[in-house]
Amino acid sequence: MEVFNKTIFVRAIFCLSVVLGAQIIAGCATVGPDYVPPKTSVSKSWHTQLKGGLIAEEADPQTLAGWWKTLNDSELSSLIDRALLDNLDLKKAQARVREARARRAVAKADLFPTLDTTGSATWSRISKDKGSGKTSDLYTAGFDAGWELDIFGGVRRSVEAATAELQATEEDLRDILVTLLAEVALNYVEVRTFQNRLTVAEANLEAQSETYQLTQWRYQAGLCDELAVEQARYNLENTRSQIPSLRTGLEEAMNRIAVLLGEEPGKVHAELEKREPVPVTPLNVAVGVPADLLRRRPDVRRVERELAAQTARVGVATADLYPKFTLSGSIGLELLSLRNLSSSGVWNLSGGPKITWAIFRAGAIRQNIEVQSALQEQYLIAYESAVLSALEEVENSLVAYSEEQQRRQSLRKAAEAAQKAVNLAQQKFQSGLTDFSNVLEAQRSLLSFQDQLVQSEGTVTSNLVRLYKALGGGWTSMVPDGESIAYETERKNEAKD
Repeated sequence: MEVFNKTIFVRAIFCLSVVLGAQIIAGCATVGPDYVPPKTSVSKSWHTQLKGGLIAEEADPQTLAGWWKTLNDSELSSLIDRALLDNLDLKKAQARVREARARRAVAKADLFPTLDTTGSATWSRISKDKGSGKTSDLYTAGFDAGWELDIFGGVRRSVEAATAELQATEEDLRDILVTLLAEVALNYVEVRTFQNRLTVAEANLEAQSETYQLTQWRYQAGLCDELAVEQARYNLENTRSQIPSLRTGLEEAMNRIAVLLGEEPGKVHAELEKREPVPVTPLNVAVGVPADLLRRRPDVRRVERELAAQTARVGVATADLYPKFTLSGSIGLELLSLRNLSSSGVWNLSGGPKITWAIFRAGAIRQNIEVQSALQEQYLIAYESAVLSALEEVENSLVAYSEEQQRRQSLRKAAEAAQKAVNLAQQKFQSGLTDFSNVLEAQRSLLSFQDQLVQSEGTVTSNLVRLYKALGGGWTSMVPDGESIAYETERKNEAKD
């Protein structure tokens, strides 16, 4: 018994030495490339000339987080609040984050030992013609433990990859949030635009109907010919034909808002039925500089995290080149009877270190490293592409927002002139100083310019929404300050390491 105890003691010391040595090696041997965030040089200012209220000052974080509030529309704010609670795409993205968090926990579990327990009960009986005819019992129970020592960092690289994947999934959630906010606002602006276009069309329809009645009376009095009556009639019907398509567009925009809110189509019609003007944009909009964009855009941040995850996978593949060290042990008990454990039990104890090393795999391991390295290069290119796409989107949004304001100003002047032209043409026609074709042309131009003006007003506001989306605004409205600070701190530490 004493010899047995000494043997166990020596083996325990040996295993402990292996563990300590492995931990020392593990502290300095993590194979594969260490991740270094890509450095992208961008211009210090936007290429587009800032005008129309655009300024290069750094955007206020609170303003950018709740950019829709700058439009001062309580109905829009209410719709966005409800979309944040019930949008199905957002809920799906949140579920993906929970999945990625659980996968990271699974990867992290490989850093720790495993412990399994087993138990069985067996009864056997030999027939009397072949033996004694007695029944024998066998009861077994035991514990098995194992621990793969992460000497070369393969498991740690797996955890590193899972962590970066989790962060990429979180960025994807934020990107969906940015898109959702913009979609709700864009469809809301579209609703108000269609409503105002309907108002314009109905007002022109009423005016053209009066003109048509006037030409009928003048024709009956012999003051104009039938041609003027038919011209007034087709002008009236042409305007009337535009109303159904406007109503269709209005219905589609309302239904889209309902779906974005996670509700059935038609659920928001009642609250949006009252016609309201298109939300007015603020006088000044701070857009910051290009460098701010790369830190803020969730899609750029997501691709950067995907690059970090793939870099870690190169390390996972590289670790397969090296031996794997495992400590295992088991303890078991076999019993012929449950009555007296001390006399009928037999204890079994085994354990020790194990080394496995893939010596020949026909180059498969090195080819897998090449595969993962090629994927890493692809993710780097994807990151660079995402940066360029983000800059392009902002530049286009800056141009569209400022230039549409110029267009709106010209259309406003054109609509005012067209209204005066209609009044003058009607007065001269009634006085017999001009033919009806001038009235017809003036009315047609008035409807066109007023309709274009309403559309331009909606486009200006929509372009501001697209600009805020391009700047990556809105996602911080759903992220607690503590979480955002912790995330940024982690990112900075990774960059230093």
